Amino acid sequence: MTGKLGRTARGGAQTSAGDLLDLVRSGRAVTRGALQQMTGLSRATVGQRLDRLFRAGWLREGAGGPVDSPLGGRPAITLEFDGSHAVVLAADLDTRHARAALLTLTGEILAERSGPLVVEDGPEAVLDGLGRWFAELLTETGHAPEAVCGIGLGVPGPVDSETGRVVQPPMMSGWDGYDIRGRLSRAFTEHTGAGPVPVLVDNDANLMAYGEQRTGYQDCRAFVLVKVSTGIGAGVVVDGAVYRGVDGGAGDLGHIRVGTEALCRCGSYGCLAAVASGGAVARRLTEAGVPAASGSDVRDLLAAGHPEAAALAREAGRRVGDVLATVVTLLNPGVLMIAGDLAGTPFLTGVRELLYQRALPRSTAHLDVRTAKLGERAGLVGAGALVVEHLYAPERVEERLSALGV
Repeated sequence: MTGKLGRTARGGAQTSAGDLLDLVRSGRAVTRGALQQMTGLSRATVGQRLDRLFRAGWLREGAGGPVDSPLGGRPAITLEFDGSHAVVLAADLDTRHARAALLTLTGEILAERSGPLVVEDGPEAVLDGLGRWFAELLTETGHAPEAVCGIGLGVPGPVDSETGRVVQPPMMSGWDGYDIRGRLSRAFTEHTGAGPVPVLVDNDANLMAYGEQRTGYQDCRAFVLVKVSTGIGAGVVVDGAVYRGVDGGAGDLGHIRVGTEALCRCGSYGCLAAVASGGAVARRLTEAGVPAASGSDVRDLLAAGHPEAAALAREAGRRVGDVLATVVTLLNPGVLMIAGDLAGTPFLTGVRELLYQRALPRSTAHLDVRTAKLGERAGLVGAGALVVEHLYAPERVEERLSALGV
């Protein structure tokens, strides 16, 4: 038998402690007997490998489960991933604003804060500011810095996932190719006194999509989230994994040409973001005598029911919906989620108008178009989940257990 265990067939003696932890975390095998059946390992071998996970504090025993044997007997003791042995820090950068949070390994937000952080101030200042916020969150919750096992960060630009560096980001002047991982790790150490921890960086829309899909749509095999704020970007989750393309450039909807002469921040003319983003709507409102500096100002106007803002948001939604008709035809997703500053009834109405008009009926027959459930927390939840999935992947579990000496 082959499957997600990948490296071994049933009965293969090389199935690792990391593989057993993966089976427990996923819920596919949560008793010792079930682990034996899934892996073909002996009872003694399963016990030895579970013992390493218990000594590391990563597993614990839960309540009694169903009886393993058809002959009856005592209920089998279930096994659970112990999410209390460490915590994760996460941050989500927008162009002028940021959020940070401390999360459990199971995704619960224990504390968070938000405030102005302007990406154009450059990576040194912004990442140092996040390090300071992280220290404050740990103090607020009473967690020792040594309890942090990793940091996740979402940024408003394309990211090479292998290096964690942004690649030619239109809205992040001074960040291109910068060592974000190294600087944020140093900022954490400088502000907390703790040793370095792993740092993972991804595009903000990717992390929002990952957070939303894992939280509410795990059965959706093709999930698309479109973030419309200062810019426009999309995150795509296929079969439970973020699709990033060959170098992190997947989902950059904002720079699809839509046949206008508007100048985009990327330096090109006619980009979707130049006419349909929160920044574009803010600019048009300002020209009409309604001061608005950014997508967040548009969001506030929409919340107050401002008619001009609502009309422009609906028009922007129609432009985005026209592009999304192609996206939906290509990817055939089950869920298309709208998030960001413009995510609301006027924009969503505009999206639906053009999407259902332009896309083939077969492409939308089973499509659920909706706004984000997690709201501004989606990126934080996705960043935390990215760290946990990275650190507790089977091959990495073996490395970490060896480092702990168990």
